[in-house]
Amino acid sequence: MKGWLPLLLLCTLPLAKAADVPTGTPLAAQQEVVRHLKDEPATLDPLKLVGLPEIQVVRDLFEGLVTQNAAGEPEPAVALRWQQDDPLHYTFFLRPEARWSTGEPVTAQDFVYAWRRLVDPKEAATFAWFAKLAAFANADAILAGELPPEQLGVSAVNEHTLRLTLARPVPYLLNLLTHPSLFPLHRASITRHGNQWTQPGKLVGNGAFVLSNRVVNERIELSANPHYWDRAHTVLTKVSFMPINQESAATARYLAGDLHITESFPKEQYGKLLRQLPGEVFTPPQLGTYYYAFNTKRAPLNDVRVRRALSYAIDRQLIADKVLGSGERPAYRFTPDVTRGFVPAGNHLSETAQASLDAEAKALLKEAGYGPERPLTLSLLYNTAEVHKKMALAVASMWKQKLGVKVLLTNQEWKSYLDSRSSGDFEVIRSSWVADYNDPSAFLGLWQSGHSGNMTGFSDAAYDALLARAEQSHGAARSALFNQAEEQLSEQMPIAPIYQYTNARLIKPWLRGYPIDNPEDVAYSRQLYLVAH
Repeated sequence: MKGWLPLLLLCTLPLAKAADVPTGTPLAAQQEVVRHLKDEPATLDPLKLVGLPEIQVVRDLFEGLVTQNAAGEPEPAVALRWQQDDPLHYTFFLRPEARWSTGEPVTAQDFVYAWRRLVDPKEAATFAWFAKLAAFANADAILAGELPPEQLGVSAVNEHTLRLTLARPVPYLLNLLTHPSLFPLHRASITRHGNQWTQPGKLVGNGAFVLSNRVVNERIELSANPHYWDRAHTVLTKVSFMPINQESAATARYLAGDLHITESFPKEQYGKLLRQLPGEVFTPPQLGTYYYAFNTKRAPLNDVRVRRALSYAIDRQLIADKVLGSGERPAYRFTPDVTRGFVPAGNHLSETAQASLDAEAKALLKEAGYGPERPLTLSLLYNTAEVHKKMALAVASMWKQKLGVKVLLTNQEWKSYLDSRSSGDFEVIRSSWVADYNDPSAFLGLWQSGHSGNMTGFSDAAYDALLARAEQSHGAARSALFNQAEEQLSEQMPIAPIYQYTNARLIKPWLRGYPIDNPEDVAYSRQLYLVAH
């Protein structure tokens, strides 16, 4: 473009380094860490990711062009450096020492192969929408079946040079490139093993660790990848992930010394744990929101009055203070307060006393035709975990006492829950969203028409238009547009945001390097190390 000078971005970014161990730190003789997962991962295929249980493991097995440092900022990974040639074109220069776990070089073609698979409709990749979000040229048309995947705006100039073409400028592109859906894939092993390629002994990755053993619902074991380009700074020799969906059980295992770090802990034990384990309890803000989603395509939730009544009757402050009580903030909107580039505006939920909201809820439900003579009956679905059960009981009690709603509570194991969610087989469903990158669009984009993560059936042209305008805006104007989008959600109420997440976990004092202050909670095991104790 006229007047545009290529911008070499490496000059402002430090060289990536795995574990940052201070000089003179006495390390433990055995560098083996055991990490908690909230559920058994549904897959280890970067294209089939569903949620955090999968992502936590995949981040150790693969690595993208760009990674995150402890503060959540992008830094070089497989790409040693890159330049933005103009607003729509990037060139990435891959480090020649990057290797697959087989010892083969990681090439630009490995990214081309992976990204074409991501947008291929036949693959039905969970995060295919990420290519649209990143505005990869022709991604929309390919996903719609109008163009072949080979027309995606990515090409290998040579073995170590990758060229990326965008359909529009994306200011947060580098943040997007840290996402696991954009990791490279090893074509030969996938071709050879087909659907079995993610099994131990068959999975070929380029991350700091390799998959050495897996016992479903018990343990996933990783060993250090001897061919990882930064092996010299990777201290851990073994990482074990233990899927435990009961917080009390995970905490018990932690207290027994079986875990070095948990993904959560029972909220009711917060005060006790603070006294019992000083320096081991952490609850910083996290870039995530816990919410209930309504099936807007099914009666009675296809009535906006019913949805608003149910949302208004949830006492978010009470839940944050009493049901949880470990630093969570009420969620009066979907986008968390810690989101970069977002200044939250007040809204009806945040500025109205709960007693007034309860009165409005009763009036709305009566207007929709429900009352003592015709009580509203609903099913509430949640996946098996103590905190979800506790939340469901609390919200169902509020709905019963304030509105006379009869609530049938149903819990399912993770995989069954995912099937119900994806098929729309629910009325009200508990869910959460932890952003894949730090920007308001990471939250509000979820409710755009046709988004694969939009399980509610909500679709609104005015809402879509606001987000489209926001993508072309900057600064305060952009934040204002996102606030308008939040207002649209409040009016249509396809979801009921409940609370903003904290990164609640227990960490042994001798485990170091966990990026606890990263609001995205992106943690790579290569950052961790154990000190002598």
